[in-house]
Amino acid sequence: MDDIKKGLKTVGEMINVTLDNGLAYQYPKFTTLLDIAKDVQHEYKYRIMGAIVNNNLRELAYALEEDSEVKFVDITSSYGNRIYTRSLSFLFIIAAKEVIKGCKVAVEHSLSKGLYCEIHGSGPLTKDVVRRIEEKMREIANKDLPFAKKKYSKSEAEKLFSQTGQYDKLELLKHRQKDSINIYSCMGYYDYFYGYLVPSTGYLDIFELLYYPPGIVLRFPTRDNPREIPEFFDQPKLFSIYREFEEWGKIMEIENISQLNDYILKGKVNELIWIAEALHEKKLAQIADNIFSSQEKKKLILISGPSSSGKTTFTQRLSIQLRVNGLKTVAISIDDFFKNREDTPKTPEGEYDFETIEAIDIDLFNEIINKLIAGEEVELPYFNFHTGKREWRGRKLKISEDHILLVEGIHGLNERLTQHIDDNKKYKIYISPLTHLNVDNHNRIPTSDLRLIRRMVRDYQFRSTDALTTIRRWDSVRSGEDKYIYPYQEAADIMFNSSLIYELSILKKTAMPLLEKIDKTMVEYVEAKRLMKFLDYLLPADSKPVPSNSILREFIGNSCFNV
Repeated sequence: MDDIKKGLKTVGEMINVTLDNGLAYQYPKFTTLLDIAKDVQHEYKYRIMGAIVNNNLRELAYALEEDSEVKFVDITSSYGNRIYTRSLSFLFIIAAKEVIKGCKVAVEHSLSKGLYCEIHGSGPLTKDVVRRIEEKMREIANKDLPFAKKKYSKSEAEKLFSQTGQYDKLELLKHRQKDSINIYSCMGYYDYFYGYLVPSTGYLDIFELLYYPPGIVLRFPTRDNPREIPEFFDQPKLFSIYREFEEWGKIMEIENISQLNDYILKGKVNELIWIAEALHEKKLAQIADNIFSSQEKKKLILISGPSSSGKTTFTQRLSIQLRVNGLKTVAISIDDFFKNREDTPKTPEGEYDFETIEAIDIDLFNEIINKLIAGEEVELPYFNFHTGKREWRGRKLKISEDHILLVEGIHGLNERLTQHIDDNKKYKIYISPLTHLNVDNHNRIPTSDLRLIRRMVRDYQFRSTDALTTIRRWDSVRSGEDKYIYPYQEAADIMFNSSLIYELSILKKTAMPLLEKIDKTMVEYVEAKRLMKFLDYLLPADSKPVPSNSILREFIGNSCFNV
């Protein structure tokens, strides 16, 4: 115990600190988490980034005032990973401003397990400039300079952001309900971040910059491999979709939450809804036209995307557009091609793995699809989830020349699923809500957060599942997507962005009460609090103007489709 308290004050009131590894210590009241982390770092494999204290996420500068249960988090935790990447973003912003005086930095979106960023007001970017920025980042990191945090009143923050030309943050403050705001500083640069930072630049030891015209990809380790930067896989199709919608946002003058809130305050949200929905309809019609006019006659449309992308509504709306072109559509459920339960692969934990492609009878799927394409009549299987057995119930199907088969499923883009089907007959679609809307220039809204909020609302509305359960399952859902969906994104013939620029303001009205029900004693409260803080930036909007065929209706209810 003496070793644990070495270097700390031993006078005054003491508090009990219990770590998640079961060890318990005593420290003087107001001891910081950083001091404790230094004492116990040897108990952890990777460097500590922050901590969960009595079920609240805290930065290492936080001082303990009462008996506390402390769970330190490193980069392998979602919370520690966010702290690391957020801090790295600030380091990048500082270095860019040091190298290119007067420039503006925008953290845009994720790309190949990194962050795509742009630098404005500096002319075209070059490889040499990117190299100099990375060198400056390493120089600052080696100096181990502190990230200092200070609380400012709204008026003080407005003055500071005005002096530093950060007008996006001024706009954000307009709608901030709290009277104060925490601002970080380093080397004379000031910034606000939606979340905590590490104590100093020395924590940021693994990163690299990749020149990716017209911007830069900020690269860093993943939770799965904290000591290495993952291999870069170019994603030109995904990047193109992001760019297209960012440009559309600029035309609409809605690039961040503050501008969305202004639309709501001005009573123009109905107009915004109509335009966003019209864009979806236009994109759907273009996809249907591409399929209809393709030189090789398509017979099999494969639709895939991560959870809560709106695949069901998209498929039905695409079916309508195809029929407008004179084509007939038939939906095939990939679920009916599951192997019998006893033949289903298992996870290392011994549970049935229904997510892996090995759970699908690929040979049977290919055989039936090829027979249908050849004009033969087939009997379709039916998978009974209650018995775990495939059944043959006499459902016969024969398609004509003007028929198209629609198949929705997580493995749709994986070539193994359709390995024996002529490529010229297939058309692959990737769908995901790729939001371009950000909190401000330096705080992005991850697509995964939008999907989680969508799923939370849908699970409550239609599956009698509370937000606690949805959050609890989310890590497992995302793990499956990393394995079975994301590696095949670029195999798509076309991508469809299912996000709607207005939707978070609609979802907030249902999501906030659900999140507020999560008890502070639950582990999931940490994530609930993070999402509530994020949603707090948004003004709510009425869902009545949302059309019944909208993808959003799949989540909030009253859809005209069977979803």
